[in-house]
Amino acid sequence: MARAAIQRRLNWSIGEVVEFVDESPRVRSLVITSPGWVGHLPGQHIDIRLTAEDGYQAQRSYSIATPEEDDLLTITVELIEDGEVSPYLIEALQVGDQIEIRGPIGGYFVWHEALGGPVQLIGGGSGVVPLMAMLRARVRTGSDVPFRFLSSARSHEDLLFQNELNGIVSRDGVIVTHTLTRSHPEGWSGPARRVDKAMLEEYAWPPDHRPLAYVCGPTGFVESVATSLVEIGHEPDRIRTERFGPSGR
Repeated sequence: MARAAIQRRLNWSIGEVVEFVDESPRVRSLVITSPGWVGHLPGQHIDIRLTAEDGYQAQRSYSIATPEEDDLLTITVELIEDGEVSPYLIEALQVGDQIEIRGPIGGYFVWHEALGGPVQLIGGGSGVVPLMAMLRARVRTGSDVPFRFLSSARSHEDLLFQNELNGIVSRDGVIVTHTLTRSHPEGWSGPARRVDKAMLEEYAWPPDHRPLAYVCGPTGFVESVATSLVEIGHEPDRIRTERFGPSGR
């Protein structure tokens, strides 16, 4: 795993799509195989480049959703209606198609067992993707590092990885909380508002536990959550953030 964090020149290579997994009505995971893949750390991302017949190119970055898995990697893509890349990846790409990939990229927003914990994961929308890679790494290695996961979504159908997370919550040391910001089903018992200081005080690790916090999502979400964490007493150097703008997908 450490080899993936070594600074090196990144070159484009070819990846082949071997499977699709629908995560929600607007989100799909792509499982990609790349024989030359060097491995990655949970929290890293890749670049994808598409080239049209006239030579026009479009490039986007996508977080890797899984821990290292031989020559396989999974990205989870949210459909952006007027986007240049996500509509093609979700609506046009077929199993067996090839795409250009480059990575892994990033060495700061990563977690592995040696970093310890406790760990606080806070994700907004598709920002939960790299956080799932971290949680999946914990499960895969059998780590006993305590985790708390707070995810924010617009509605119940927009919650990603629900079945998997429902299975993980029964494991010792993992607490998962969902909050819905726009609508919620009848009988919903979880929080139903945007993540704020009161929610963090109720559902996140207390500051005196000195958690290592990872916050990912749209820029406004990340800035608000990170600021709130500091205001309630969390140490700034224990907070790691990853953000994307409206055109990032």
